[in-house]
Amino acid sequence: MTGERFDVLIVGGGHGGAQAAVALRQRKFAGTIAIVGDEPELPYERPPLSKDYLSREKEFERILIRPATFWAEKQVEMLLGHRVASVDPAAHRVTAADGMAIGYGTLIWATGGSPRRLTCDGHALAGVHAVRTRADVDRLMGELETTRRVVVIGGGYIGLEAAAVLSKLEKQVTVLEALPRVLARVAGEPLSRFYEAEHRAHGVEVRLGATVSCIEERDGAVSGVRLADGEVLPCEMVIVGIGIVPAVEPLLAAGATGGNGVDVDAFCRTSLPDIYAIGDCAAHANGFAGGAHIRLESVQNANDQATTVAKAIMGEPVPYDAVPWFWSNQYDLKLQTVGLSTGHDQVVLRGDTATRSFSLLYLKQGRVIALDCVNATRDYVQGRALVLAGSVIAPERLADASVPLKELATA
Repeated sequence: MTGERFDVLIVGGGHGGAQAAVALRQRKFAGTIAIVGDEPELPYERPPLSKDYLSREKEFERILIRPATFWAEKQVEMLLGHRVASVDPAAHRVTAADGMAIGYGTLIWATGGSPRRLTCDGHALAGVHAVRTRADVDRLMGELETTRRVVVIGGGYIGLEAAAVLSKLEKQVTVLEALPRVLARVAGEPLSRFYEAEHRAHGVEVRLGATVSCIEERDGAVSGVRLADGEVLPCEMVIVGIGIVPAVEPLLAAGATGGNGVDVDAFCRTSLPDIYAIGDCAAHANGFAGGAHIRLESVQNANDQATTVAKAIMGEPVPYDAVPWFWSNQYDLKLQTVGLSTGHDQVVLRGDTATRSFSLLYLKQGRVIALDCVNATRDYVQGRALVLAGSVIAPERLADASVPLKELATA
């Protein structure tokens, strides 16, 4: 393979990388395309890893983004099991850790990120797990039979989703969150308190303001988690969900502008010639965040940025300006989010949290900037128009669940 060249080389086999190849072929791109990924699997969906796949409700084949036959029919070459270690922008060439070198006309960097690891003593013990790849979850699942107690470090979506599944599997689960509430970085306090109560109602112990001192060890494996106050929580498994580190080191080493991710413009172009970046690793100015330079860790962002790049390569450049959306499934609760609530100065509750079907609308200077909808799909669908328009609507009208949001959008 060393010495081969592709018109478009995609580094990263996740949602963004797969969608970039699909979007190019949909637009009749006739050149050669290859996807090089560090995992041995074909591109697959990541969100089910902490939900349906972990709970064994879906086999791996059901979370493939496309079957093997699709990639063959579309003439997308899969170079799997190779981690790109360096990029030579002048030579238009990447080199993998195993020495394989591949040339490119255009490079699309879609590597996502790697799980942020603990740095305390015991962080690498057997029984300490991340939830980022199929291999991560397969290892975790392989230990469940001999596991009774699990400590989840991190009260974000990954940690809470894993806790929900493990609780359903009748494990004794404790969630540790260093901040004063779960989901503190992504949601308003009412949603945090709702999910804390839900998890506790399902038997999960949720500890807030909890700082980990170290992972205790017995016979080379996890035996407990020691907190900063000295208390030890006995367990056989630890799941770490404290965010990701964007996988951009080769690009930054090659001279790309960036830091927490690689910087891209409105068309997802990096500062290096003929190199684009998309998905979790791409830092971009986002209009729904007030123009702030952010990374968005979502399937929506990866897919929409992939389409933006495909259009640019085909000579039809359109700036990326898609409205962000996310989702999370925990127990029988479906959370759907549209917009970004960062910087909000008011939260409006629509409905009753006690019914487990409600929405939170986030306002900034009177304008609707985001919604969190729990078992309220109609609000989610209709509220998108309010976010896109930055609608200014009296809070008491937004709170009236008897009036559909679509009527407020046209009022």
